[in-house]
Amino acid sequence: MRRLSDRLAAGETILSGWSGIPDALTVEAIACTEFDAVTLDMQHGGHHEDSVLRSIVPLMLRERHAIVRIPVGRFDMASRSLDFGAEAVIAPMINSVEDARRFAAAMNYPPRGERSWGPTFALPRSREAGGQHWLESSRGRTLAFAMIETRAALAVVDEIAGTEGIDGIFVGPSDFSIAWTEGRTIDPSLAGMMDAIAHIAERTKAAGKLLAVYSVDPGLVGRYHAMGYRLFALGSDYGYIQNGAAGMIAKARESIA
Repeated sequence: MRRLSDRLAAGETILSGWSGIPDALTVEAIACTEFDAVTLDMQHGGHHEDSVLRSIVPLMLRERHAIVRIPVGRFDMASRSLDFGAEAVIAPMINSVEDARRFAAAMNYPPRGERSWGPTFALPRSREAGGQHWLESSRGRTLAFAMIETRAALAVVDEIAGTEGIDGIFVGPSDFSIAWTEGRTIDPSLAGMMDAIAHIAERTKAAGKLLAVYSVDPGLVGRYHAMGYRLFALGSDYGYIQNGAAGMIAKARESIA
């Protein structure tokens, strides 16, 4: 299985499912779809240490990339997620260069960062040759995505994207729309903020970093793709169930009518 970092570096488009239900069986069901990756959400979803630890296994078995979004400020969980076998970590509300530096430090071993040694689950799950090889190849194995979703973060996008150890920027349009409208509107498809999202893309590409975005509306993927975004998180497990059920119920009722 090719690494997520290699695929994104090659410019491939990666579609990620989104899991908030903290159950490995539900994650397995999402992994059985055509998503390239699944993001386990610890911020607003119900995922926790144990569910992340167990949910990465079915993703690996289905050759799906495991991504984890940690809670706000819980950079210790970034290291934990990597030790469990996650390929990428998304850190929400990175609003300053200091936030970015702390996140990057948790994602990287010394001297580049402050990550403690102990890939207790990740190493045997990876089938890598051994600890020394793991250490030497760690730089290119995992990805740190800093979320930009506030005006404060937008103001220092160059500095955040340019922080050593930050591999990419992940845009959260829902929170960004609240910030953009000064608390008046939540609209992840807000037309008025699209220029700002394009600006984030331009500055991130200028820094040589990767681009990712959460897309509530799959129809916006093409627009984001044209801006340079390549990793797209789509919907949520609740949405997949609701939309699938709604389609089946509607078809059944239509057949009766």
